[in-house]
Amino acid sequence: MLWWSVRALLQDERIREVVVGVGRQDPYVVAALEGLHRVRWLETGGPSRYATVRNTLQECGIDDDGWVLVHDAARPGLPGSALRALIDACLPDEVGGLLALPVADTLKHDMALQNGEANGPPARVARTVAREHLWQAQTPQMFRAGLLRRAFAEMDRLGLEPTDEAGSIENLGLQPLLVQGSLINFKVTWPQDFEWMEKWLQ
Repeated sequence: MLWWSVRALLQDERIREVVVGVGRQDPYVVAALEGLHRVRWLETGGPSRYATVRNTLQECGIDDDGWVLVHDAARPGLPGSALRALIDACLPDEVGGLLALPVADTLKHDMALQNGEANGPPARVARTVAREHLWQAQTPQMFRAGLLRRAFAEMDRLGLEPTDEAGSIENLGLQPLLVQGSLINFKVTWPQDFEWMEKWLQ
């Protein structure tokens, strides 16, 4: 899956290099990235996604003015058209942005989660959440390295751990662009997702 995710980024020649953050002495990374060019890896893996991205950004050596695209290895279906659209939209922008999809489903707020009971009997609906103006965030997310470093430093100061880079940028009072993503750029999370993704990648 990592090979496909990195390969998806390499579709655009404007991406000078892909840097993969992995755990120390990762036994799989060499084989996983075999045959790919413009790729290197750093042993910067942390206990969470945020920690890994922060550590890799600090160690990768990119100047503050350089653009960074952060992509999840669990999204191997990134289409070249979506990647191009993101880069085209962000390069002239002062902030940057992310791929995302407008929410299509009706959303329900869960009473059990509201009461801190994530596990247990089936939950009941507390309320319906209006889906207008809601977007489902994807990756890549694209920002200048210096801006991301500043955003991460503020998150660390506050003791917060965002689930994506855009959340850190928003915490600075900035508004990232929302660029139309793709359904096949979904995150492989559940066991059945592997079967779906394999069909798309054939």
